[in-house]
Amino acid sequence: MSATQLADHKATLSRLNEAHNSGDVELVSTMIDEIFQPDVLIHTPLPIEATGAEAQKEVLARLHRAFPDLHVAVEDMIAEGDKVVCRNTVTGTHRGEYLGVAPTGKSITYSEIFIVRFVDDRIAEGWGVVDVAAQLRQLGVLPARPS
Repeated sequence: MSATQLADHKATLSRLNEAHNSGDVELVSTMIDEIFQPDVLIHTPLPIEATGAEAQKEVLARLHRAFPDLHVAVEDMIAEGDKVVCRNTVTGTHRGEYLGVAPTGKSITYSEIFIVRFVDDRIAEGWGVVDVAAQLRQLGVLPARPS
C-alpha cells in the first residue's frame, strides 16, 4: 500500500469523525453510504439486528439521539497495510434513552478503539472496543470504581 493510499484511508476516517461531530445524523448516514461497503462486516457486538452499513447507521443514530452533543476526539490514528486503527476519547451529555437508561443529563467521557480494513478505498470490515462499563458507571447504572 502506498503512502498516499494510507493517508487517504486516514483522511476517510477523519471525514467520518467530522460528520459524527457535526451532530447531523443525515450527514453521518450519507457519509456511511459513501465510505462503507454496503455489506461491511462488523465484528463489534451490537444490540441490533441490522447488518452491514445499515447497522453502522443505526448505531450512530442511536448514539446521537442519546448524546446529541457527542464529540469524538481522535487521540491516535495509525495506518498500515489495508487497515487503520483509531483510538478515540468520546464525550457527550445524556439527553435521550441509551441502553434502556432514561436521560440523566449527565456528561460522560469514555474511550474506544476501532480497526477498519479497506477494500477498494471503502471500509469493508471493522472491529471495535468501546468502554461501555465507563459509560454505565458515569450514568449511575454501575457502581463507581473503588478509589
